[in-house]
Amino acid sequence: MKILMIYPQNPDSFWSFKHVLRLVSKRSAFPPLGLLTVAAMLPADWPVKLIDLNVERLKDSDLRWADYVMLSAMIVHTDSVKEIVTRCNALHRPIIAGGPLFTTGHRNFPSIQHFVLGEAEDLIPQLTSDLLAGTARPLYRAAAPPDITRRVVPRWDLIDFKHYVTMAVQFSRGCPCDCEFCDIIIMNGRVPRTKTPTQLIGELETLRLQGWKDMVFLVDDNFIGDKKCTKALLREIIAWRRRVRPGMGFFTEASVNLADDPELCDLMARAGFKKVFVGIETPLAESLQECHKLHNQGRDLVESVKTLQRAGMEVMGGFIVGFDSDQQDVFKRQFDFIQRSGVVTAMVGLLQALPQTRLYHRLLREGRLETAATGNNTQAVLNFKTKLNREFLQAGYRDLMKKLYEPKAYYQRIRTFLDQHRPRGPHVRLSPADLRAFLKSFWLLGIAERGRHNYWRFFWSTVIRHPNQLRCAVELAVIGYHFRRVASRL
Repeated sequence: MKILMIYPQNPDSFWSFKHVLRLVSKRSAFPPLGLLTVAAMLPADWPVKLIDLNVERLKDSDLRWADYVMLSAMIVHTDSVKEIVTRCNALHRPIIAGGPLFTTGHRNFPSIQHFVLGEAEDLIPQLTSDLLAGTARPLYRAAAPPDITRRVVPRWDLIDFKHYVTMAVQFSRGCPCDCEFCDIIIMNGRVPRTKTPTQLIGELETLRLQGWKDMVFLVDDNFIGDKKCTKALLREIIAWRRRVRPGMGFFTEASVNLADDPELCDLMARAGFKKVFVGIETPLAESLQECHKLHNQGRDLVESVKTLQRAGMEVMGGFIVGFDSDQQDVFKRQFDFIQRSGVVTAMVGLLQALPQTRLYHRLLREGRLETAATGNNTQAVLNFKTKLNREFLQAGYRDLMKKLYEPKAYYQRIRTFLDQHRPRGPHVRLSPADLRAFLKSFWLLGIAERGRHNYWRFFWSTVIRHPNQLRCAVELAVIGYHFRRVASRL
């Protein structure tokens, strides 16, 4: 059975990093980990190809080669998915679709023949048996969360490492938090499930032996959802680093209560974690209460961010505007918080009601849902009736994004971060691609771009005040260019 796996085109968004990929001579920020993992579950004698549309074009000859097309996607990929489905149907190639887009919205795609809904581990054996028998069903749905200690090592041989900025692995699924707007707990549950440390080390070792020496993204829903298991893993990573001295570093996603555990912060730094994405959402206590972001309440969020920065990690922050409890000054308060905390990479979006979330069902009961969610929080789109004036929210969001990423404010935010940051843990190597990007950034930011005078003032102040953090500072400056481009298109 010949299987063609297709990963859709990423739209221009925060996470695409589209506008800086050419500086590092890459085509995509992250590989399609889900498809690579499913590929490893298929029978070993089945020929498998993978086309990542962020890396290469999909040709008709690829489609004609396949007996079945396997398609995985998130909500943000909807437009690209529709194009792929049209091409597959034109060539009479049946599709098996899975992933978040279809798990919560498969009914929106009547021209797709087969769906795998939920986590795939327990479904693949029946699916492959049915494909061989010619009796594939329209729908396969996971009855319960699978035991992920039985997961296989992803099929890294299906991609070319040179096209990607980072690799990705997963240690756990699920999150113990109960945020009203979040669809993670709908798909993966509130009880974190983890692999064994030995499993995860085996995946990292596979990457190392295949030559990967750069950053690795642990794509967990909440890396510290089960702190005991996380600490056991980190101790194993530290021991592994001592044995083999890999060049790679790590980043991940975690809740802000990471700042409350000095031991956990220390272990992460020693293991090589350089960045952590934290869902801060809003500095407004009323809005945190509304969305049930309980672990963010009753704390000094600025101080929590600075605690993580002093522990050696850059905090990338997620922020949301559009809660019912937001007041007219919400944009000013978001801007002031982000500048004071030194959250350089501030991913701000307008609230969207994602399918099947508690927010979705509440708004449905209240008769306030209007359109489907796009999944792209960089669009000035709200899919429900808001309490604050819609035009006020959209205009305020556009202004906030432009203000956050204009050169003067952005470089000042990097300075605030550098003043708090205490680099710790193993050194991550400077690759030839990093060096080329460093040199290209001088032209892009220091000569070609409008904010070049701000850039040079920032650059030389960093050389004087934080010479040991120059690499980090320049990397952040380059990322800022991507966000400015995103903001300019809102």
